Amino acid sequence: MEFSLIDTTIQQFDGDCVVVFSNSEVANDDSNIQQLIELNHFESKSGTTLLLNLVAGFKAKQVIVVGMDKAPNTAKNYTKALSAVSGVLDSLKSKSVMIQALDVDGFDESWVHRTGARVLQNATYEIQKLGADKVDRVLENIAFQSDNDNAHELAQGHAIADGMALTRHLGDLPSNICTPSYLAQTAQELADEFNLECEVLEEADMSTLGMGSLLSVSKGSIEAPKLISLSYQGNGNAKPIVLVGKGVTFDSGGISLKPGVGMDEMKYDMCGAASVLGTMRAIAQIQPAINLTIVVPAVENMPAHNASKPGDVVTSMSGQTIEILNTDAEGRLILCDALTYVEKFNPEVVIDTATLTGAVIVALGKHHCGLMANDQDLADDILAAGKTSLDTAWQLPLDDEYDELLKSNFADMGNIGGREACTVTAACFLARYAKDYRWAHLDIAGTAWVSGAKKGATGRPVPLLTQYILNQIN
Repeated sequence: MEFSLIDTTIQQFDGDCVVVFSNSEVANDDSNIQQLIELNHFESKSGTTLLLNLVAGFKAKQVIVVGMDKAPNTAKNYTKALSAVSGVLDSLKSKSVMIQALDVDGFDESWVHRTGARVLQNATYEIQKLGADKVDRVLENIAFQSDNDNAHELAQGHAIADGMALTRHLGDLPSNICTPSYLAQTAQELADEFNLECEVLEEADMSTLGMGSLLSVSKGSIEAPKLISLSYQGNGNAKPIVLVGKGVTFDSGGISLKPGVGMDEMKYDMCGAASVLGTMRAIAQIQPAINLTIVVPAVENMPAHNASKPGDVVTSMSGQTIEILNTDAEGRLILCDALTYVEKFNPEVVIDTATLTGAVIVALGKHHCGLMANDQDLADDILAAGKTSLDTAWQLPLDDEYDELLKSNFADMGNIGGREACTVTAACFLARYAKDYRWAHLDIAGTAWVSGAKKGATGRPVPLLTQYILNQIN
């Protein structure tokens, strides 16, 4: 699907379909549209739609009126309206569609175009059942009404949606296919497509580096661990932004076995890895003047005769020792070695993203990512990027009092700190390995996927991370 800008009136567009917002001048002033709205008793609630055919005065065969509530138009209502429109378009056989221009409170036209392209492209994602033929979509072009001929923002929105699609696809794949080796293969394919630098460390390489914490998680699985790095260079020798993504391709909990109900969703425990791969894809397509490196520690956590046991003590790459009190708190065990490893890149900042704790879902539900950082300016930049991208985060504390809960009688630290403030103590654990650079942690356990009838990966936080990266250029 392609996106474009077009300088014409809604009435004069000679494609198949036009989209009109219910509180716009067209909906209010065009007598034919207004009469049909009243005749159909259409209520202008956010996200409601009305399909009209062969409206007098319109060249397009079909007109979709979409509810927006009363002005001012909010960003959330705008994206909700576009999501509703995409559902209607799925049922139509239209090849070309025009979206009416709209002012969104607090945002400029560039944001409207970038976000519109992202939302509509992301809406085309479909979970691909294994063995099923891919469905070809009829819709070929969506044009946004504008007197601006710069389509750069549309291309950015499309690229972000493509990154989200990769993230969602990887998350939705079953864990017998999306293994650590599969993630490594995906990274290599991105490197080949976009001329990126890719390196994959094997188990022996990690053992040589002293990554005893990471390797303690993978040793109960037949799947070999991988440490994947992928680099995009768009700004010479400038320090890179480094993203680290947790890649537990299936998390059984290990010896601290999880309950059986819902365990199938633990294939999503690699969504941190998927999100940084998706972000790299988006950035590689946009090609901004910035340097970006992603690092993915990829493992499978399984119970076996040789798996780690509660009470075991392991030594991380940093030399710090860890008492494994719960083998289901494994994400931090692979991330800590990755956070030590990324020092080699001399990073400007490091942001890790991980489905780390169920506690963050209790705290924030499915709406915000949990954010903790050792640098407030970095935290503020991430929060701002979340508001712009509508992929929001909420900051939680990272105080010394919480760090004290990690004390161990038998090692430098335990890998859990008890029931209280689990999300915060998990971040405190990681902070011990990120003292030499500016660092932030995103806990996406509540936002990376949804359950129930619409079960599937969401593609978050690709929009947030991409927006943060683009903001660093200006």
